[in-house]
Amino acid sequence: MRLLVVEDEPDLANAIARGLRRDGHAVDVALTAVDADMKLRTAGYDLVCLDWSLPDGSGITLCRELVSGELPTLEGERPRILMLTARDGVEDRVTGLDSGADDYLVKPFAFAELSARVRALLRRDEGVDPVLEVGPLRLDPARFEARREGMVLELTAKEFSLLHYFMAHAGQVLSQEHLLEHVWDEMADPMTNVVRVTVSNLRKKLGDPPLIETVPGRGYRLGQ
Repeated sequence: MRLLVVEDEPDLANAIARGLRRDGHAVDVALTAVDADMKLRTAGYDLVCLDWSLPDGSGITLCRELVSGELPTLEGERPRILMLTARDGVEDRVTGLDSGADDYLVKPFAFAELSARVRALLRRDEGVDPVLEVGPLRLDPARFEARREGMVLELTAKEFSLLHYFMAHAGQVLSQEHLLEHVWDEMADPMTNVVRVTVSNLRKKLGDPPLIETVPGRGYRLGQ
């Protein structure tokens, strides 16, 4: 999944991003409201970790604009929003949630809790249990473990993230552009064949018979 961390403290923003990348997510960072606005308009994010207080604006304003559609997103669907803020009053929590945030986490926090809340919010869109099962495949995001017919698959973080996305959208045809938007971060070069190569490597590790098919001219599909 592709996430955006909006946080004006660079050290904290980068620490959160590193942790979420270890969880298998593609993560971009925005240090200002303007930067966040630009990224949200031009990339497809599944979830935003959003600070309340930014040097050039308010996270609450960004939240409201995302929810109302005033801030248009690339694919027309707003990402889940997790407020991360030092504001710990009851009124602050109410304001954040009433503004459209899906969850609210007060700083300082343990990364394990942040990670769990991110997984929970992403599951709302997937409409699945914490453990995904598609045909012979079983994937446990919390344990970072994937199996085929009980056998553990040795996957890289990117391959795991790609498989996670395929399983969450089983049966759907996913274009290379769509996968690039949701499984890779902004550092990925869209002119390279990184998606094709990673899909090819994942196919090999999944074994036979093949589970991911190529739909000519459209993309890839994981059978249900």
